[in-house]
Amino acid sequence: MTPPAAPPKPWLVVVPLPVPAVDFLPPHDWRNRDGRNRDGCGAVPVGCRVLVPWRGELVVGLVVGEAEPKGAHRLREVVHVLDRPENGGPWVNPGTVAGVMAWAHDSRIPAGLIWSDLLGVGWESDDFHRVRAVEGADLSMFAKKVPGADWTDAAHFAPALLDAVREQGLLEEAFTPRPRLKTVVQARELKDVPPAARTATVIQAMESNRKLTPKQAHALSWLAGHGPADSLSAWAKGAEVSNGVVTNLLNAGAAEYAFVQAPPPAAWAWLQQHGPVDSVAAWAQRADISPTAAGTLVARGWADSLRVEAPAPDLPAPAMQVDIPLLDELPEAPVWRLHGGRAAERFRALAPRVSRLLGQGRGVLVVAPDHATLRRAWDGLSGLAGVSGTRAVQVTGELKDVQRAETWRLIRSGAARLVIGSSHALVAPVSDLALVVVLEEGSDAHKLLSGSRAFIPDVARRISAAQDASCAFVGTAPAAESVPAPGKVLPPPRARVHVVDYANPPEQPELGPLSSVHLTPGDLGYPVSHDLARVLRQVQERGRQAALLAPRRGYSALLRCPNCEHTPHCKNCDVPLRFHQQTREMTCHQCGYHEHIPDRCDNCGERMWKAKGPGTEWIAQEVRKLLPGFPVYRLDRDHQDDLAPIYAGEGGVVVATQLLLSQDVPPNLALIGVTLADTWLNVSDFRASERYHRLLRQLLEWHPTRAPMLLVQTFQADHPALKVVVEGRDALAYPLAEERARKELGYPPHARLAQIEVTAREAARASAAAHELAAALHGAGATELEVLGPAPSPVARLRGVYPYHLFLRVRNDTRMGELLKVIDSRTWKARVRVDVNPRGGL
Repeated sequence: MTPPAAPPKPWLVVVPLPVPAVDFLPPHDWRNRDGRNRDGCGAVPVGCRVLVPWRGELVVGLVVGEAEPKGAHRLREVVHVLDRPENGGPWVNPGTVAGVMAWAHDSRIPAGLIWSDLLGVGWESDDFHRVRAVEGADLSMFAKKVPGADWTDAAHFAPALLDAVREQGLLEEAFTPRPRLKTVVQARELKDVPPAARTATVIQAMESNRKLTPKQAHALSWLAGHGPADSLSAWAKGAEVSNGVVTNLLNAGAAEYAFVQAPPPAAWAWLQQHGPVDSVAAWAQRADISPTAAGTLVARGWADSLRVEAPAPDLPAPAMQVDIPLLDELPEAPVWRLHGGRAAERFRALAPRVSRLLGQGRGVLVVAPDHATLRRAWDGLSGLAGVSGTRAVQVTGELKDVQRAETWRLIRSGAARLVIGSSHALVAPVSDLALVVVLEEGSDAHKLLSGSRAFIPDVARRISAAQDASCAFVGTAPAAESVPAPGKVLPPPRARVHVVDYANPPEQPELGPLSSVHLTPGDLGYPVSHDLARVLRQVQERGRQAALLAPRRGYSALLRCPNCEHTPHCKNCDVPLRFHQQTREMTCHQCGYHEHIPDRCDNCGERMWKAKGPGTEWIAQEVRKLLPGFPVYRLDRDHQDDLAPIYAGEGGVVVATQLLLSQDVPPNLALIGVTLADTWLNVSDFRASERYHRLLRQLLEWHPTRAPMLLVQTFQADHPALKVVVEGRDALAYPLAEERARKELGYPPHARLAQIEVTAREAARASAAAHELAAALHGAGATELEVLGPAPSPVARLRGVYPYHLFLRVRNDTRMGELLKVIDSRTWKARVRVDVNPRGGL
């Protein structure tokens, strides 16, 4: 006697909401008595999408593992498994699922939150859903209109009703993939056109013995000689008589209407020859007829409006085939790095490794932090796919829904094994993944600022390790965390760097291309120094182009009363309001609050205001005064001028924030000016100098072939992050020194950091909750060196709440997970958020 099969274990399913993975039972017919499921898949379809009941509706979830049964608690069943072997297998590779779930567990992040951030396609089902009552079931107790014994479209019933019937086990459901269709207009074969449509009504002459007037006789004679007329007006016009004359002839029986075979319309012939078109309007435009006439032809049966299967959407075309060096000089290690040189040089050095792996039938995934870096990676690497017999695709939020779906289909089928994209590409189901390349791994753009707050390079390392793939960090300059890994550093690009040292003006300016003897000691100029002004005049004289990097958008960082030093602040945040001259408003760049400039100081009544801290508006105003008649453009989040003349090669100056680097480089660029470099250093963040150094390196290699002058205005000219660039040292010089300094201080990569943010509407409540949390951490065994704080945020009030910060500094992820369990151990009296590997100001 065959023993009964063991009850199935629940599945862990995530839905795209900020909640942990939820237990669901498999579909009731998922497993046979021998323990295998009906499709021959594994017992738990990890990485497959399923339809699950959620708050009265069906939602798409992702299976991420197997759960342990929890006593007698009754679980809901999965309604349908969307991804099966016959349609491509798992939606996400099981190895990827394991890596993401391990990161979410150690970071104490709800699994649904990280998956909703990373998985950008597949959260909606487009299946045709039919329902019927189980045999013999009477559903009349649920509602008046309920499913019967025959299959019916589920859209005819309320989702809550179906869920109530489903929960009682009285509903059968079927799901059929719905093909993607489009409407086309197609010409009918001539034999299929209705006879009435092919028959025309004409007027022909008849024999008549009646006495006719001369005009009537002439009109009848014309009709007899020139054949039938299409209408009375055509007859009258041809015979050159009035409509009344021909009407009287028709009424007198001298002419009559007749039906004849009509020739096919010219528009029908055009459609027959050129094939189906997307719409009646498109047919009318291309066949040179009116839309009304085209609609009439469809109505009369000359053409049909049909629903046909839509072709695959157009996807970004790969770059031309690239020249692949024969020698692969990159390290063979689980984690390695490649930095320095220019972007094209880095991609050329990377090409042999990528080409070899693709040629072996394996997969390569490239993740970029921003669209500019993604474009450069696509241009430099996508051509390798064709050489290796596969296809390159992009995975990014810039694509349309249908393009993302088609891209995912190509990846799941194995037709595309080179994937280049944003953070959404990280969970792409690449076949036999061998290499994950993270571009510019130190960029703050890799940090998801909302939701899970994941730092993509951290998740990439987890995913690559889970799939036994290598993880490569490639970029302008290595992050200090990447320095310990083996790697290759390319020679730095040729550079021309000039530094204006505001802190130490020369007592006697040297004769040279920039400085001149007429300057008095300390007379350097601000915010546009005399040296920068001189080079800008040369740019104008030669019709070249310049780009000036401003520290902030708007006119100034703040307005200050010159009498009492009072500064207007935001009513929601403890930050000064930024002045925008164009709108004559003061705006908070944290919460968006804005107000008009007050006539008088609220503190002392002074009518004057003094601007401090120049932004793009102020610097652009200064440049216009300096270069009258020369085009000056602005580019920041608030104001983006049309740069078409710049990209056409015309002369001009672009004043921009760091948004500038997301644009293509101006073709005739001669100068890059950093108007106040200290902005990137004066941040309470131990990564500030590293970020500043990377910015300088990016500016030096921004132009792919030329070396425009880089002019840096600063009060810290002797800062090591700048000095190594001025001295022409390679990209590893500063990060290596930074890594050694962090080792002494116990900062990453020699420790793991997590920021715990405690917020409340009252400062006392936030402080009390933060101290209570710190005490709980110490009670769980945390040492004084592992818990830093609590302390109020540098911005004491932000968007109306008071943030308090604690920092965990521990040796590894395991210890981090142990301490973060304290947060889940109880309910706190304020909102608590965890940010593992925080970026930005501390």
